[in-house]
Order: sequence, then structure tokens, then C-alpha cells
Amino acid sequence: MEQNWAGNVRFPPGAVVRPTTEGELSELVTAATDGGVTVRSVGSGHSFNPIAVAETIVDTGGLPERFVVSEDRSTVTINGAMTYGRLARLLEQEGLALHNLASLPHISVAGAVSTGTHGSGTGNGNLATAVAALTLITADGTSQAFRRGDPDFAGAVVSLGALGVVTTVTLDVVPAFQVAQRITLDVPLEQLAVDLETIFAAGYSVSAFTGWQATAEQLWFKYRAGQEPVTIPGRPAETKLHPIAAIDPEPCTDQLGVPGSWADRLPHFRMDFTPSAGEEIQTEYFVDLADGAAAIRAMSRIGDRLKDVLLVSELRTVAADDLWLRQSHGRPSLALHFTWIPDVDAANAAARTVADALSGLSPRPHWGKVFDPRQFDLGGFDRLDDFLGLMARTDPWRTFTNGWLSEVFAGYR
Repeated sequence: MEQNWAGNVRFPPGAVVRPTTEGELSELVTAATDGGVTVRSVGSGHSFNPIAVAETIVDTGGLPERFVVSEDRSTVTINGAMTYGRLARLLEQEGLALHNLASLPHISVAGAVSTGTHGSGTGNGNLATAVAALTLITADGTSQAFRRGDPDFAGAVVSLGALGVVTTVTLDVVPAFQVAQRITLDVPLEQLAVDLETIFAAGYSVSAFTGWQATAEQLWFKYRAGQEPVTIPGRPAETKLHPIAAIDPEPCTDQLGVPGSWADRLPHFRMDFTPSAGEEIQTEYFVDLADGAAAIRAMSRIGDRLKDVLLVSELRTVAADDLWLRQSHGRPSLALHFTWIPDVDAANAAARTVADALSGLSPRPHWGKVFDPRQFDLGGFDRLDDFLGLMARTDPWRTFTNGWLSEVFAGYR
């Protein structure tokens, strides 16, 4: 692995190592700490900023696969590098499911959880809320476990890789369920703003895709079996669609109301295809759901300034939680996601433009995507001091603190 998913971040030559046992990983981290070498962990590489860059980059994909369902069938323990697509197939064989999935099944569980990747649904907690426990190799080479109910657990789940290398994750599971999805076309952005909470509560998981040119061109509604679809004014899609209208929809999961497994409907894209636009850069900001209408109107005013850089924007909702660095900590949120053309300078400028437009609404950035840390007041994370204290106790040598983290937390420690 020489670069991240998008190719906009390249790793130092020879920096990526792939241990095959936890003992080997422990020795590697201990040696790095003793030598004053920085260490970061990388999963599927689906981050769009230098969060994973360090002198030594650990690819955990070489560690043994693990999949253990608890006796009461309420949790599953897996290796952190497992992708959600692989996990979903294993759970299906057990008649089990996760409560939520991200748009892409291609991403690793530990990476998604650590950066606050979320899935969607007004009544659904983000992906990290399913974590019941996790273990990681800390800077002194020892294995440390965090379990739900422990004092520092809510700080260790979304940890940005700053506490150590995640080796195993235990997740809550539920009985498997069926989902169908339908698409409504060309809903005016002002209607989306006025009816925001009604629209996003109209399905188990709802996504609005827009280019910020007067309408939300597509609303994707995902319904659980037995859930009565809510009629939203608009034109129903009669053919399968890709969120980016010009792209062949074959990589997308089935639509048109055809029911299927949760694993084949909650993601937007199929595991066996390159998802989204393929070559792209991403940005995402979160605002309080109560400010969602104001955010939509603010974006509508700058839509013309983004059109040459933006491939598509996606809006989703996510329930509030208590995880210290999760973007929905303490508030139900509207997530505004932006898929940019693969032009680094243009994408960085556009991300700053969006942050400026949302600045009065206390936006919070997605930790794994492109944003300028200088534009954000992290004081809105009311447990930030607690997290920085946890970092200091767990890694006093700053083995897992890279330049990007130092910039993000500048002025807060």
C-alpha cells in the first residue's frame, strides 16, 4: 500500500508494514516507541487526509481473521481489519445483522469506527455505537481492552488512532432483517428544508443526493420489511440509478422496491464493484439536526460556486450518542457529504468554502475526510479535554501522534 484510497495522500517509501501476529505487532510498536518513531494504523485506506501518515504505518490486514459470536448471540468479536462487506456475509450465515451500515461495504470496521463513520437513519446510532468492546496494542506494546461501561470507553471508540492499533472489536448484533429501497426524484431543496425531519424519518435509512442546483435530484428511502412506506411528494424512479446520474448504476445495490438482505440494501454499493465515482476526494460536515434547514439554505446559496468541483452531495441523518469525539455527540445530526473531483487544490478550496458557509451552525468535520482544522472550534466537543487526557495517559511518548493530529489539536492541549 503506497497511498490512500483516493491517491491524494502518499505514504513515505517503505513506511507500511504488515505484521502477521499480535506478538509481531507488539514488538514493532515497542521498538518504535523506544526509538522515538511515530506509528499510525491503516485499514482499507478510505481516509482522504493524512490521518494515517507516520514514520511507521501498520497495515493490520495481515493479522489472523477472527469471527466469534457470543453464546447469547448478542455480540460478535472480529479482527479490526475486517471489512463490513466480509462481516456482513459471515453474519448472514448466522442469521444475524448489524443495526446500521455505511454507504460502502468496502471499508474496515476499525477504521470506520475510529474516524466516526456513520451510516444513516434518524433513529439509528452511527456505526461506532454498535461497539461493545475493543482491544488495542498501546505504545508500550501491551494489549489494552476497553468495554462498554468502563470510564474511558466512550473516548476509546472514536479515537482517531491516537491510543494504539486496534486489533479486535466486539459489536452488538441483531436478528437478520429484510430491506427494500425506493427512489423519489426532483424534490425542491426548499421543500427538503421545510420538511426535513419528516422526510428523513420516512424510512429506516434515508439519503438525499443533490448538486445544490435547486433540487435534491434523488431521495433514497430504505425500508425495513413490515415498515409502511411514507409517501413523499415527487416523481418515483422507474429505473435503477447511480447517485451520480451520469454513471452506470450497475455497482449499486438493488432498488425499485425489491426486498433483500440488510447486507445487500443498506449500503448504496455492492462489495464486488468499485463504489461511488472511484477516483474522488471527499469532505463531510455535521450540524445539529435542528439547524438542518438553515444548513440546506446556506448550501443552496453557494451551489453555483461548487458546481465545477462537486460530483454529488449526500445528506443523511444520524441519532445522537455519547461518544466523546463522535460528530453526533450530544446532538442528533444532519450530515452533509461532498464528493469532489480528484483535484486536490480545488477540493481543498471547496471544502473551505463549505465550512465558511456553515460556520454559524457549529459544524463538526468528519475525521477521515478533507477539512482545514484552522476553520473549526473543537470546543464544541465538550469531552475534548477528557480525550486529550486519555491520550496523554495511554501514550505519554506520543508514539501515535502524527503531524496531522498535532495540527487538529493545536491550541487544545
